[in-house]
Amino acid sequence: MTELASTAVVTGGTRGIGRAVALRLAQSGYQVYFTYVSKPELAEEVVAEIEKAGGTAKAFRLDSADSDAVSTFFADEIKGKVSLDVLVNNAGITRDGLIMRMKDDDFNAVIDINLRGAFYCLREAAKIMAKQRMGRIVNIASVVGLMGNAGQINYVSAKAGLIGMTKSAARELGGRGVTVNAVAPGFIETDMTAALSEEVRKGYIANIPLKRMGTSEEVADAVAWLASDQAGYVTGQTLSVNGGMYM
Repeated sequence: MTELASTAVVTGGTRGIGRAVALRLAQSGYQVYFTYVSKPELAEEVVAEIEKAGGTAKAFRLDSADSDAVSTFFADEIKGKVSLDVLVNNAGITRDGLIMRMKDDDFNAVIDINLRGAFYCLREAAKIMAKQRMGRIVNIASVVGLMGNAGQINYVSAKAGLIGMTKSAARELGGRGVTVNAVAPGFIETDMTAALSEEVRKGYIANIPLKRMGTSEEVADAVAWLASDQAGYVTGQTLSVNGGMYM
């Protein structure tokens, strides 16, 4: 019987934290399947970078907010075809705005992708991992899900919900050898933060004890640790990678 390839699935793997996580898990020896919604050229770049380093990767166009599409992806590409060892729920968007001005569409879109999408993927992965009696699930939350943030009630609600989802899933799946944890990044150098004004960036950094922004690679290292055997007795936890940033 052919042994199935040890595989990590990363949603939203073409930029920022998702890209760094895909590269890091490939370095750890996993075959990496990552998803994207737009810009296939970026997906091709990630695959090429992983393969150049001697790893294996495949990119899949997938809207994680589409429950049927997620179910089809896991049925067609994962179940019985690979060993699903790791799922990293990273896909997410922001549509910031003050409460009194926020439109329903902006609130719902963030919840759909950042929270519901993570649930859809977690549910499908749980079915597979529970049967094989092993697996690691890591949800990418955020420091604002722990402390709140003005102008981001939709994003904060989604990330806080993701932390709660992590704790509940850990309780349900622990008996099957599956760990579920979250990583809560702080102020990280990504495309999203690059769009902020210099004044806003300086304001955030002033509140970080380490007095600098974090990197996507530092977040990826935390994810890789939670996916490793070294974290075998860690579940239901939120690992903050934030330079000490609390308010």
